[in-house]
Amino acid sequence: MGIVQYSFSRSPRLKSPLDFLEYCATLGAGGVQMELGPLSDSDLEQVRRRAGELEMVLEVIVELPKRGDVNAFERSVAEAKRAGAVCLRSACLSGRRYETFQSLDAWKLFVAESKARIRQALPILAKYQMPMGLENHKDWTAEELAELMNEFSSEILGVCLDTGNNLALLDESNDLVRTLAPFAVTTHFKDMAVEECADGFLLSEVPLGEGFLDLAGIINTLRSARPKAHINLEMITRDPLKIPCLTDRYWATFPERNGLYLAQMLELVRAHRPTRPLPRVSGLDDAARAALEESNVRSCLRYAREKLGLV
Repeated sequence: MGIVQYSFSRSPRLKSPLDFLEYCATLGAGGVQMELGPLSDSDLEQVRRRAGELEMVLEVIVELPKRGDVNAFERSVAEAKRAGAVCLRSACLSGRRYETFQSLDAWKLFVAESKARIRQALPILAKYQMPMGLENHKDWTAEELAELMNEFSSEILGVCLDTGNNLALLDESNDLVRTLAPFAVTTHFKDMAVEECADGFLLSEVPLGEGFLDLAGIINTLRSARPKAHINLEMITRDPLKIPCLTDRYWATFPERNGLYLAQMLELVRAHRPTRPLPRVSGLDDAARAALEESNVRSCLRYAREKLGLV
């Protein structure tokens, strides 16, 4: 199992890619998914060499091309290739659909722009023979992202399958995985907990085994569909996210969704009431938060080894 960089926000080991690689090795990870940043050729070679010595898989996080400017994207892909990356992870949206867009027209504009950026990326990915997975980052529903993959129908483009994000879009996780697993290039593997609230529900990443996702079933589905897709832990230690699915604003960009999705999700939330308070980090200083992040990651890696057979 690899570790996604976003599992840490306060760790002092994020200062350089090489330092983060070494740190994850001490935790027992089998790889990393991380940003490289601007590195010299010698630094990139050092990352490649050290990852090989540690027998760790390297995946690199990149941004899609800006409209009309592919130079920065090509530099990122070339650097990832020199560092020995096996694939890239990217996303179309950095925020959350129901918070970012206030109208269906705004969402449709985003869809058109995202497709244009993907078209710009594909020739460069092909040039460097570097596969890239687009994350379901609380933007695309499972059906929409599958349709996007079918529209481009490219062997070099796939999905970074996040097992928890789409609960925020009212997609049940097993259905999500069955829909997107055939396109998986890589993964963000996580467990989730939920709790009902006035405007909808709260959503939290929790250490593996402490939530309600069918983790073993998800692994089996992924392995059956895409046995080479690497499993990467994304354990984000933070306050719960509010999913305001009972507000008008939430529904502004979901013309194809109906009350059935809402009813099924609220039924799921009520069926999985947490046995303990959802985790919160507000009020913790940086040192305490860094310690909690590491503790959660260690717990996840231990569970993955002992319960899921991931080594």
